[in-house]
Amino acid sequence: MTAVAPRPPLDADGAERSVLDADRAVVVGPTGRHRGEEVDWRPLHRCSVQRHVEEGWVASARIREGVLVLTSGRSDPDVLRAALTEEFGEPVVLRSASEADVRQRIAYELEEEVADLAAHGLARTNPALSARTVLSRGQRVGGAVALLLFAVCLVLAPGSTVAIATAVLSLGFLAGILFKFWVSMVGARFDLVEQVSVEDVAALDDDALPTYTVLVPVFREANIVHDLVRNLEVLDWPKDRLEVLVLVEAEDHETREAVIDAAPPEWMRIVIVPPGSPQTKPRACNVGLAIAQGEYVVIYDAEDRPDPDQLKKVFLTFDRAGDDTVCVQAALSYFNADENALTRMFTLEYSYWFDYMLAGLDARQLPIPLGGTSNHFRTDLLRELGGWDPYNVTEDADLGIRASAVGYRVAVVNSTTMEEANTSIPNFVRQRSRWIKGYMQTALVHARRPRALVREIGPRRAAAFALLIAGTPLTFLGMLPGVLVTIATLLLPGDWTAPLFPAPVLWLCVLDFLLGNATMIYLTMMGPYKRGRFDLMGWALLNPLYWILHSVAAYKGLWQLITRPHYWEKTEHGLTKTTA
Repeated sequence: MTAVAPRPPLDADGAERSVLDADRAVVVGPTGRHRGEEVDWRPLHRCSVQRHVEEGWVASARIREGVLVLTSGRSDPDVLRAALTEEFGEPVVLRSASEADVRQRIAYELEEEVADLAAHGLARTNPALSARTVLSRGQRVGGAVALLLFAVCLVLAPGSTVAIATAVLSLGFLAGILFKFWVSMVGARFDLVEQVSVEDVAALDDDALPTYTVLVPVFREANIVHDLVRNLEVLDWPKDRLEVLVLVEAEDHETREAVIDAAPPEWMRIVIVPPGSPQTKPRACNVGLAIAQGEYVVIYDAEDRPDPDQLKKVFLTFDRAGDDTVCVQAALSYFNADENALTRMFTLEYSYWFDYMLAGLDARQLPIPLGGTSNHFRTDLLRELGGWDPYNVTEDADLGIRASAVGYRVAVVNSTTMEEANTSIPNFVRQRSRWIKGYMQTALVHARRPRALVREIGPRRAAAFALLIAGTPLTFLGMLPGVLVTIATLLLPGDWTAPLFPAPVLWLCVLDFLLGNATMIYLTMMGPYKRGRFDLMGWALLNPLYWILHSVAAYKGLWQLITRPHYWEKTEHGLTKTTA
């Protein structure tokens, strides 16, 4: 396994490395043999990361004979040597290396440029679509004016203002849920998951398959990376065309050592994510994307257990879906679904989402927010979109909306990746607060230019975006107030609530709240139907309690949006007691 790290690089458990060893001032060649050559560490000629990747070479050091250049052999060596000698103004020594070694070397030698591209590429090329700025100038001015008007109305007519605001929030809560109900009912009539049979997979010619890149961002997950290595080893894809890049933060020595201790195969490589800000999963993925060789690229989380034939099913899905399909999403489920009540609710939620919501969104050609893992992309189209937004903490949902805005579509394949469901309520709140904060970020980003959004995706899809991406956090924010108003209405005397809530408004809110929760219980009960988990249906009655947890997470996410908008709150994995 090859590890590329900031100087001085770690030794992979004593293994020889294809990197420069600064301490001993020698060059370790691409074959791993020490060459014993004196190295001059003066600055080298640098080109853009993109040029190095496209042309397949990188200048590594100055040795006695001239500038040492590693090349993957994509260009004629005599032509490349002559061109670079003229460009550098000094002699060039070429050494052959594999494509993977050259690309890792690019990440190593140009770590500052790679880090800058990963963190700021989208914000620099299309700042309007980056969450780096939380609120645009227009949003700040508009928000301030709206708050001022609301405050004035509270002073002049407090009762009417509160009643109107409550009614609007209540109707918004119900509208968001009814939208999900409508989409799910559409999805129930369609099975739009791309069906790829076992026979289809068996008929593939392995020799005709392209290179596939797997990105695995890990951070402080030393406890589960051994399982990660074993889970990815069973992927059914020609190993000479399988590239697994384990993306490890520079400071995370423990996880890096744990990956090395797991004795991964040669096609699984550690790529050190250079230090920088923001320290987020999408930034790490952008580092991997910068040097990825694959025609296709997929993200897996450290605890994922994808079906062994998933890559082949996705390849066939892309082949059938057309050139406008940028992403194929595999379904997610949980291997510890029966561990406790929380894991059962997780499973119900994901079953409903993947089996009904995604099918309905696809049937009506509405924007699809992607899941955080098992997203398979055409690499060239992903780069065209600018990769992931490292400032958006729900980068997958944002990318789905950006893809939709330029006319690309997302397909869903009949393959499942098993994940670990959250077993701990505090851990759940940390995870969901980040997700909900990311939905808020995505809503704010794409609401900066509402006319452009409507023009790009049409009024129907823009309305769906508003109801799903903006409506989801607003629905969760409305859950706790709805509970309090309902309890007050049912338990307190009417003359206590009348000053703030006129009876018609109060009962409208209560009916909306009760109808909304009943609808979500019904939708959640639908979840296990297609997967045959009928034993979980009764647990759907706990959905209101499950949503109260979401409401707590939503308020935490809102607070962090104000105080720490780009903070990536870490979800702990490996907490389950389930072993199979």
